[in-house]
Amino acid sequence: MQLQVIGAGFGRTGTASLKLALETLLQAPCYHMSEVLGNAGHMDLWLDAAAGKPDWNAIFGSYAATVDFPASNYWRELAEFYPEAKVVLSVRDAERWFQSTQETIFSTTLQQLYSGTKWGRMAKATVDDNVGGDINDRDACVAAFNAHIASVKSAFGPDRLLVFEAGDGWEPLCKLLDVPVPEEPYPHINSKEEFDGVFELLRSPVGARAMNGEGMDSGSAHKDFFESK
Repeated sequence: MQLQVIGAGFGRTGTASLKLALETLLQAPCYHMSEVLGNAGHMDLWLDAAAGKPDWNAIFGSYAATVDFPASNYWRELAEFYPEAKVVLSVRDAERWFQSTQETIFSTTLQQLYSGTKWGRMAKATVDDNVGGDINDRDACVAAFNAHIASVKSAFGPDRLLVFEAGDGWEPLCKLLDVPVPEEPYPHINSKEEFDGVFELLRSPVGARAMNGEGMDSGSAHKDFFESK
């Protein structure tokens, strides 16, 4: 399977909901950080990518789309490797984005949970080092966020790129992909409150194994992390 959509937006720009939306529209799986945790061996693949030795087919072979970290930091490479894929840049207000990260994906709580794990090493190599280095430094993170958006916007024309906010709903995505608009509401998951359930799961033995690259038994890690919370 070839990627049809490359999500270039940083995590906490509605990417968990966008994953579900793209799966509905494409009728195929969409990659997300939850897949890194859910699939045994994928942290090693991303560590290889960070070292300049990516195997995109091994990572994305069974996926039609990707969103969220860590893939969003490799949008240039992915756009070149999958030249027919559309690019969706999910965005939001930079200050609100930073505040959201401090309560969730860049929080001291999560950093303490993954400290010393393979996930911690992978996150530093594929995310932290591409977001100003210090994920708790407001100025560095906001500057990196804004620079990232500007870079993606300047790289593609409107025939390939969609700049998207979660509140935009189905229509822009459907137009980009030339598919019908679903009757169901656009998905909305992974709020700050729902992320508390992610912390709970990561504190469990299942979460500990996942953070060390062993994957999860469930057929849907994303559902375990978000949809069932």
